[in-house]
Amino acid sequence: MNEPLADAERWGLVELLSGHDVVICAGSGGVGKTTTSAALGLAAARAGRRVVVVTVDPARRLADALGLGSGGLGDEPVRIEGVGPGELWAAMLDPRATFDRLIARHASPDQAERIIANPFYQNMADALSGTHEYMAAEKLHDLAGDERFDLVVVDTPPTRSALDFVDAPTTLTRFLDHRLYRVLMAPTRRMTRAVGVATGAFVRTVSKVVGASVVEDAVEFFSAFEGLEEGFRDRAHEVADRFRSPTTAFVLVTAPRADALTEARWFAERLEAEGIDIRAVVANRVQPRPMSGDPGRFREVARSQAGTSLGDLCATVIELCDGSDSETALLADLVEAIGGVPLVTVPVLDRDVADLAGLEQIAAALYGTA
Repeated sequence: MNEPLADAERWGLVELLSGHDVVICAGSGGVGKTTTSAALGLAAARAGRRVVVVTVDPARRLADALGLGSGGLGDEPVRIEGVGPGELWAAMLDPRATFDRLIARHASPDQAERIIANPFYQNMADALSGTHEYMAAEKLHDLAGDERFDLVVVDTPPTRSALDFVDAPTTLTRFLDHRLYRVLMAPTRRMTRAVGVATGAFVRTVSKVVGASVVEDAVEFFSAFEGLEEGFRDRAHEVADRFRSPTTAFVLVTAPRADALTEARWFAERLEAEGIDIRAVVANRVQPRPMSGDPGRFREVARSQAGTSLGDLCATVIELCDGSDSETALLADLVEAIGGVPLVTVPVLDRDVADLAGLEQIAAALYGTA
């Protein structure tokens, strides 16, 4: 079996649950972020905390990992039964519902109704680039302020999209400060006059292509939105600060594959450039070493007994040891490259995680009780 982690390394992961109120699990696709997120949440709930695990990945793996089946999760957190002494809740991001709540938070009831009913808003909320990522960040911030929970664990999409998730609040503030946005947000009469004088021909051409109703809906939307941008800008700054809070921890989830480790290092470097540190690395599906020490004597038997059952058995032991040693070296290189943070390894399991019993196995491996 793998050598046990040093106490300091193990404490590094335990501390994430006892000393933080947000834990964000990030990594490339297919490395087990969802099961890691769910297992962290389960372990925290077992320790007495009130935890919500939220996935911002459009795939429905979190519901599967919790044994809820398809359609078992939505935007409103649901409680997972059979977990104590704390509480375990789970949710899946619904960008449109989150956007509607954000509008309602900053607008009067009448103004919110006008915006949410506007066709331009409805299309923008569903399709505009960056909306999903910002609403994910908003959802995180919203749950972190929810008195029902004292820990939020976030299962992010693969790393490239996860960076958009981290950058989303800054992207929104850049948009709100853009010259084009300021023109569109000018008072309706002034905007109409400017459009009529300076860009009337262009707007008429656009109207022929996309339809006059689309242009009218856009004008109506920006008119209805007037006065809300300051609230949105302040909220975006709050969300951005959440990522850099000392009570928020980023956990880098990876696997001992060259592509996953390369992606993990790239992501860590990008986060560092944003002033965000990785607090721990979790490596999933690690090959356990079948023995400690040098397998030299097995090499001798494998050579002398080649072609026999004993020789084949010794060759298998050598192959497993060499594979485990290679994975250990690759993971050590990653940890050294990103500053020597705690590393926790989870061995390959004999089945997929699809219920709380499977998550208990992951949680036990994460906290050294396996």
